[in-house]
Amino acid sequence: METNIEINKPSPKFQDVSIAPMHTAEHLLNATMVKTFGCPRSRNAHIEKKKSKCDYELPTCPTEEQIHAIEEKVNEAIDRHLPVTCEFMTHEEAKSIVDLSKLPDDASETLRIIRIGDYDACACIGLHVSNTSEVGTFKIISHDYNEERQTLRLRFKLIDKK
Repeated sequence: METNIEINKPSPKFQDVSIAPMHTAEHLLNATMVKTFGCPRSRNAHIEKKKSKCDYELPTCPTEEQIHAIEEKVNEAIDRHLPVTCEFMTHEEAKSIVDLSKLPDDASETLRIIRIGDYDACACIGLHVSNTSEVGTFKIISHDYNEERQTLRLRFKLIDKK
């Protein structure tokens, strides 16, 4: 029986090393949103080298202070110089560690789990930096809230550390 192992290889878009810092920042943002608001990880993300965006399901719009706190928490995680590691495990092993609800139907039984220190763990097929010290400074450049959809969109970029 042939198994689909392709799901555990980096997707073509995310094989570009230049996007790895932004992709790692997205993981940190997702973990911060889950920890802060108890919401699911982003259901819609557009990750690019220069700027990116993520959408979060939230019942109300966060205050400006909360938006600023999100940025601070992500940067605090970056400044901890956390190791970014990869491990492989079965769905059964992973289900108590990560949210598997976004996995495609054809995902292989063996999953690729990315851990960022003790801050985040996520099934993922993209490339990442090896340590958060390589990410740079996380900056939320704009945000808006759609009341009808109860969705917060965060747009962000990374600034190289001097």
